[in-house]
Amino acid sequence: MIDVDTRTLLMRPDLAEAALEGIAPARAYRPTAAMQGVAAVADVRDDDGNRISQLLFGEAFDGLVHEGPRHWGRCRRDGVIGWVTADALRSGVSLPTHRVSAPGGVLPFNALVDPVRDPVGDVALMPLGQFEGDLVAVAETLAGLPHALGGRAEAGMDCAALVQACLIACGRAAPRHTDGQAELGRAVATAELQRGDLVLWRHPAGGPGWTGHSAIALDADTVIHASGRASAVCRQPLAEVDTNQRAEGFDAPIFRRL
Repeated sequence: MIDVDTRTLLMRPDLAEAALEGIAPARAYRPTAAMQGVAAVADVRDDDGNRISQLLFGEAFDGLVHEGPRHWGRCRRDGVIGWVTADALRSGVSLPTHRVSAPGGVLPFNALVDPVRDPVGDVALMPLGQFEGDLVAVAETLAGLPHALGGRAEAGMDCAALVQACLIACGRAAPRHTDGQAELGRAVATAELQRGDLVLWRHPAGGPGWTGHSAIALDADTVIHASGRASAVCRQPLAEVDTNQRAEGFDAPIFRRL
């Protein structure tokens, strides 16, 4: 057996996905069922009922357990594991052709759609395989959106979700949590910080669905982030954000260049 990250592998003492047989310990193994999000946005919750993320329309979900009105499984786009209500899912996965490329439509930013099949309404779309070129420009289109822990959509998103949304739009690897984002690209020194770099504060304990705080540098002195203090996606001086994060027990910031 090997050490595994239980945040991204479908495993618990009584049951694990069949792909983990011989790798992770469990009393039984079962194949996952491919499913797809059909609600505009569906909450993903942990065993204690905390919202830890959201599944967007068109995203795939690998279900392992069906218990009453909910399914337990993995959000395929970012590996988050949790419970999603059954009425937000359908069996099977239809291939999307486009990504929602701007906020404000009937479906959320970065939802996956086929406009011939899906009720996309009057919304900006970008064909899959085409991407935005400027991480900061994407983030600025989301300025003013509410902050909400566990959120990934226009009704509210958390700090790591903001960074993830911008990474997805630019065709980059897009971990859901700050600690995963801190492994992207290469490290840069404080004096080298420039537009588009990631600014990340790990937390030694974290909490349900979060491992630190994530932001994007607008320049050497300013970041854009989803701020719990400001209750919104906003621009703030890096020094001010750093002071606030360290006062709340976060580690020193990490700077990563993609």
